[in-house]
This record gives sequence, structure tokens and C-alpha cells, in this order.
Amino acid sequence: MDLKSKLLHAVLGAFFAAASPVFAQETPNVVFILADNVGFGDMGPYGGGELRGMPTPITDQLAREGLTLTQFLVEPSCTPSRAALMTGQYSIRNGLSLFIIPGTPNTLPKTAFTMGQLFKDAGYSTAIYGKWHLGIDAQSLPSAHGFDTFYGIPPNTSWDSAATVPGVMLSHSAGDVPEKDLIDKGPWIMEQKAGGELKKVKPFTLEERAKIDVDLTQKSVAFIKEQAAAKKPFFLYLPFSMGHSPNLPSKDFAGKSRIGEYGDKIMEGDHHVGQVFDALKEAGVDDNTIVVFASDNGPTGLEFSNWSALGAPDMGSSGPFRGRLGAGTEGSIRTFAFIRWPGHVKPNTDSYAMFSIMDFLPTFAAILGKELPKDRPIDGVDQTKVLTGESEAGARETLLSFIGADLVAARWKQWRIYFKDEVRTGSGHLQLGGADTGFIDRAYPSVYNIEMDPHEDVNVGGNFIWAMEPALKAVMEYEATLKDHPNPKPANVTNFGGN
Repeated sequence: MDLKSKLLHAVLGAFFAAASPVFAQETPNVVFILADNVGFGDMGPYGGGELRGMPTPITDQLAREGLTLTQFLVEPSCTPSRAALMTGQYSIRNGLSLFIIPGTPNTLPKTAFTMGQLFKDAGYSTAIYGKWHLGIDAQSLPSAHGFDTFYGIPPNTSWDSAATVPGVMLSHSAGDVPEKDLIDKGPWIMEQKAGGELKKVKPFTLEERAKIDVDLTQKSVAFIKEQAAAKKPFFLYLPFSMGHSPNLPSKDFAGKSRIGEYGDKIMEGDHHVGQVFDALKEAGVDDNTIVVFASDNGPTGLEFSNWSALGAPDMGSSGPFRGRLGAGTEGSIRTFAFIRWPGHVKPNTDSYAMFSIMDFLPTFAAILGKELPKDRPIDGVDQTKVLTGESEAGARETLLSFIGADLVAARWKQWRIYFKDEVRTGSGHLQLGGADTGFIDRAYPSVYNIEMDPHEDVNVGGNFIWAMEPALKAVMEYEATLKDHPNPKPANVTNFGGN
């Protein structure tokens, strides 16, 4: 071959190599790690970590390498936030505005369009390892919504279900039924492949509760390596247990923090995030992977504090904000979120843009170049420009908060407007979001400025009555969508009567 032919051969070879998807992946992989009930004030970059007796070095490094959202907003409890994340809609639009408990009919509808389906339709391999909490009906399972692989706790329960059998035995609620029979009937860790049956793997006991995040991380690491070796784009959803009572740490982290089991579990979760990062680097896909690490809710309240030894509260911190899991207040719906995307997200930056958990679905759709369904309202907005630093304010100014059938509050910029007062109910059996909260209707909304008054101690509605108008406008716009897209029957676990 003469010199001219060799040069032409080399140029053509380089051209086809660059054009081949074997050598270059056009769209990024996505890893979404979701903590559970970790508050705004828990992680190091938000003023927690070492200062709260539980160092989070991996998360601190993540903040240095990516974007920290300081106004990341979720829904008041586990199922609602996960429904909002998956569908890009307010949870009430899918009848999931209270957390699912076994025995209730609340379940993700077959017609829901989810983040799993978005990535599946884009040719991605998809997996979820951990907590689904959107229903165990066949129509609601991860496999029915775009996920190739599921492994985790029962899809209609949460992490505390590991205490079911010990609780039944403690109270003798099953009479003389042997423990082994109770375990067989109790919650099991389960798995499912797309198109296959939901299978039991092993009982979800307190012993398994302590080590489940180890298992979920190992499976996540294996999935990353497998997909990278196959040169296949992937979406990994890792909703692990870090932060949710009972925070039983694995043996390697028991006693590591200075504040008891909650701190131990936060440190363990931080370590597992590091293992995922190591897997991405070892697989050579670190530079083309979006990693999100966020929490689904604010911290639990004192009603869960008695899990831990020596009376150390098994609960996190909402930082300067008022409230906790299940409430409609800022401390319940405002928590942490970090985003890392090399070459697109500028390192060591933060954003005060209002960013809802619903916004991830349209943001990922925009990054993939895919359209979302137009036959339903999508409440999330595309926040790609927040990620890339092109927009300081972001694309959102308002957000509504629902608990069950009730619209309890709205956000407009830095203003929180409440349509109902939340009160401690004591022994009263009122509808709740995840704790002992009831509601009293107000004649006029109350107004708080969370920058003037982060703890919401002073109602300034009389002085700043004009702040209600934009919030009420957002409510009216939402209600207008219900004419053509009515919500299903709202979630309810206390008020029956045939309604």
C-alpha cells in the first residue's frame, strides 16, 4: 500500500471509529441514589456531617465535584415523593398523596408514565435496587414501568417492615403461631426480571435490615460493570435505606458515629455512595454519567426516636426549617440534592433555584432529546439550564403541597402560604401524611417568608397580603387542569363510609 493509500485508510478509519456507537455514547448514563428521610441539616455540605458527629467525606467530595441544590423540594412523605420523581407529576394525580401501607388500595396506575419507561424507550438498560413503595399490584411493579431488573423490599412496604414479625411476637398478636411460620408469611426481600414473576428471595428480618444497603450497593456495582462492559447506556435507580428508621447499621459501621445508630447509618450510606463512584471510574464511564444523590423527605419525628439504643434519637435534622416527615412545612419538603455530570455541571457550585423532585423527569427527557406524553399534565419543568449554570433562577417559581385529599400549602418564591393549620392530634384519628398531624381549616391563608423567618414562627400575612396572589394563581392553574384530567380518588386511610 503506497503512502497516499495509507493516509486515506487512516483518515477513514478514524472517521468511522468516531462515528461508531461502540466507541462513543451520545447520551449519558444516569445513576439516581435516593436516601430516605434524611433532613436538610444532616449532610456535611449543608452544615451537618462532622458537626453532627457523623462525617460524610464522600458527600463532601461530591459537592466539590458537582452542583449542590440549596432549594430542593419534595413531597411530604415516602410514596408521594417517589411517585412525583417517577412520573413528573404531583402525587395526587396518581392517587398516591399518602404513603402506601399494606391493605390499602393505593397503587401506581397502569397508565402512569415513569422515568423507568423514559430510559427504556431510549434504549437504556434499567434497574432498581431498593425501595419502590408504589404498590405490589402487577400493574404497579417496576417491571410494568420500564425497569429490566428489580431487587429489594416488598414494593408496597418500607424499611420498618423488617420489624413486623418481632412486633407480632412481642404482642402475641398471632396467638401460638410458631416464629418460623410468621417469618414465612412476613415481608421478604424480592426480585423480578422484566416479563417474569415477582419472586421471594429471603425473609426481610431485622438482621437483613442491618445489611441490606450492602447488598443493594453490591448489586448496583455489578450492574454498572456489566452494562459498561456491554457498552450499553444504563439508568440505575438506587433508593436505599440510609436515614429511615430503624437505622440498623451493618457490622462495619456499628458505633462509627458519635450520635448512635442514625449517625452510623448516615456514615454507611456515604461510604456506599463512594463505592458506586469507584465502580463508575473502574468501568471507565465516570465522565459520561450523571449522578444524582438526594433525599426523598425531611427527617422523621420523635414518634420514631425509640428505635435506637441508649435513647439516642433515630432521626435527622431539618436544619433551620420547621417540621419533619409527613408535614406540609418547609422542614418536611426541603432536603438535600447533589448533581455531578463532568463537562456539563460546573464543579464546586451551588444553586438556590427552586428545584422540585418532579423536575428530574422533564430534565432527563430534555437531555435525552425525548418528548414526554402530551395526554396528561406534567407538573415538572426542564431544569437543564440550572444544571449547566446557564440559569440562576431556574424555571420554577411555585410549588403546591398535598397531603391525602388536602391541598395544604403553596410556595411562591421565598413565600410559604398555608391553607390549613397543621396541629398535633394526640390520640385523634385524623388523616395524616406520615406522623401525628391533623388539619384545621383557615378563613384566610397564613403567610411566612422563609428567608426572613426560616422556622416559620411569624405569620406576616397582614403585612404581605400581596404574596398570596401568585400562590393562589398557581392553585387556580392547577385546578383548571382537573377539568380535562381529573384526579383519581385521593389516598385515604382514615375516612371510609363508602365515599
